[in-house]
Amino acid sequence: MSALSRQHIEQLVTGSHWDPLAILGPHMSQQNGVPALVIRSFLPEAREAVVLAQTSDEVAFPMARIHESGLFEAVLPPAPAPSHYRLRVVDHAGRLSERYDPYAFAPLLSDFDLHLFAEGTFFKAYETLGSHVRRIDGITGIHFVVWAPNAGRVSVVGDFNQWDGRRHPMTNRGATGLWELFIPGLEDGTIYKYEIRPRGRDGFLLKADPYAVASELRPKTASIARDISAYRWNDQAWMENRRHQNPLEVPVTVYEVHLGSWMRIPEEHNRWLTYRELAAKLIPYVKDMGYTHVELMPVTEHPFDASWGYQATGYFAVTSRYGTPEDFMAFVDAAHQAGIGVLMDWAPAHFPDDAHGLSQFDGTHLYDHADPRLGYHPDWHSRIFNYGRVEVRNFLLNSALSWLDRYHIDGLRVDAVASMLYLDYGRKAGEWIPNQFGGHENLDAVLFVKDLNVLVHRDFPGAMMLAEESTSWAGVSRPTYTGGLGFTFKWNMGWMHDMLDYFSHDPVHRIYHQNQLTFGLLYAFNENFMLPLSHDEVVHGKGSLINKMPGDEWQQFANLRALYGYMYGHPGKKMLFMGGEFAQRDEWTHDHSLDWHLLQYGYHQGVQNLVRDLNRLYRSERALHAVDHDWQGFQWVDFHDAANSIVVFLRKAHDPDEQILCVCNFTPVPRYDYRIGVPHERFYRELLNTDASLYGGSNMGNGGGVHAHRDPSHGFPCSLQLTLPPLSVTYLKAG
Repeated sequence: MSALSRQHIEQLVTGSHWDPLAILGPHMSQQNGVPALVIRSFLPEAREAVVLAQTSDEVAFPMARIHESGLFEAVLPPAPAPSHYRLRVVDHAGRLSERYDPYAFAPLLSDFDLHLFAEGTFFKAYETLGSHVRRIDGITGIHFVVWAPNAGRVSVVGDFNQWDGRRHPMTNRGATGLWELFIPGLEDGTIYKYEIRPRGRDGFLLKADPYAVASELRPKTASIARDISAYRWNDQAWMENRRHQNPLEVPVTVYEVHLGSWMRIPEEHNRWLTYRELAAKLIPYVKDMGYTHVELMPVTEHPFDASWGYQATGYFAVTSRYGTPEDFMAFVDAAHQAGIGVLMDWAPAHFPDDAHGLSQFDGTHLYDHADPRLGYHPDWHSRIFNYGRVEVRNFLLNSALSWLDRYHIDGLRVDAVASMLYLDYGRKAGEWIPNQFGGHENLDAVLFVKDLNVLVHRDFPGAMMLAEESTSWAGVSRPTYTGGLGFTFKWNMGWMHDMLDYFSHDPVHRIYHQNQLTFGLLYAFNENFMLPLSHDEVVHGKGSLINKMPGDEWQQFANLRALYGYMYGHPGKKMLFMGGEFAQRDEWTHDHSLDWHLLQYGYHQGVQNLVRDLNRLYRSERALHAVDHDWQGFQWVDFHDAANSIVVFLRKAHDPDEQILCVCNFTPVPRYDYRIGVPHERFYRELLNTDASLYGGSNMGNGGGVHAHRDPSHGFPCSLQLTLPPLSVTYLKAG
């Protein structure tokens, strides 16, 4: 007879027992006063079952059904104790199978793991939580760990158990809220979810694994167990070199890409390129164009294509749209071997309320706040993370660190930082709750961001952290030890808005907007800025960059070339969204390819040639990038000639003799014999002229260069007399 109480049996078979290891598997017992080893298994699919115990020889012990729902029990001699036994099961259809018993394996989480998790300092939890292929006592299987503190029971379900939550209930690890189970016999590629029964209520939830590294292709939503440790990287030289680089002093010119719409295969039902196809096509293109980095719009798993990945359900999972995790590793590896860094957009500001995702994960507001004034995002109709909860903070920190560690990502661009920092972001009076000091700062989010940046810079030297932060929050890109948030760079949204507004005006009216060209230099060195012309500026009815430009076709292209010329001369690292480099006409949409056919036309090819040459000039001339974030790298020559919409400035490297003169004429009127002060009586070679015929311009210029004479001007001892082409930017360097 079984020593189990009826209550325990009922709890097990009804799915309400929180500790299946207390019942199932091997247990020492007394049978008629004699010690015995009792093995129990819950096998609702079984007609009969046998324990195959390996001692000196394999011995079969029949199992008795002790409950009609499928609870079986076998009594074995207490010694010698068998090694891991197998269960031979005949199901109700007469099919025979054998498997190891999951409940013969002790829990694998150590007390130290549990301590770190509860403390919020388990910074490599991604190596433990989720699903991991393990080999225990010579037996291969998958170890599952999930956090669900308010669940009454959690089970692993999948095709391997016919999605029956009764068959593989997990073991609860006490106050941590973690549940774990090792299931022997499962292999790499197993599809699974967690069946979660919330405590104190009927029904169950089917949830994808928050820590999973792979997922089914939408609209399917199950997680996939994958062993990604076998990939062999070939980017050791890149990674070692990155460790010794200071991102502030090296050229950083970024090509922002949405992988699903950069290029498609229209002959094959307009399909996406795979990660490996992108490695073969996108990486050589980026290299040819002279960019230092490619920035990927989110490749975290997401259910809705039109969210572009910014509403993620898989914070550790590479989206299956373009291939497997190993395929993505191969993409990053190829980029590094080609000398291209890979940045990735990462969105910890909010998450969607899809039923299989983080929302109401264990039947409660586990990852967010229950109060909508804190937990609901009115702009995006999504949920806001509870940054004050240590397990949630640890989840997000692990997500960020895992991309840098597992996938060798060179930096993260953190999306919507402003929405994280302010409790009243997007809210009216009365729709938000002040912090403990009565302010509108989200102090928990501030602490999270600081901790994130400290960890990244500590553990991944040379990696970049970029903030999309649109307010005047002080010190976004300053070190945390000085009171800053610790980002490497901040997007200069003010510069972007000023430039696009300035260039949208007809040149005849620019006389009244000269301040928009110069205002950014008042604060250009308050932060380590990146100048972004991102996807956000070419969607939702805003039109493409070329269509923002005024005038006829020639003037539109000349204006765009002048914008790019000014951008590359202006202090700050550079970023341009795909399609902008060849003046894509249509507004960007995520569901079809860029209009590559436009490159058959001269004006579009000319813009592409210009961007390529600007990238190469920017990279080769230290004056244009080495002192990007200090006044020592910039000097105005003249910004007073608003009547002619002309500005002139110098860019400087650490060596004062390394200088580049940038001369900008933002009207369609050529200026002849225009006098500009310069520091040296030397020949000034024309390095680049955006009006060159190669770029689609009128080919007006200065014949390759001009010699300066000792005629003081603009406070300098010498001066040049230049021809300024219409709607142009010209770069000159003293020989």
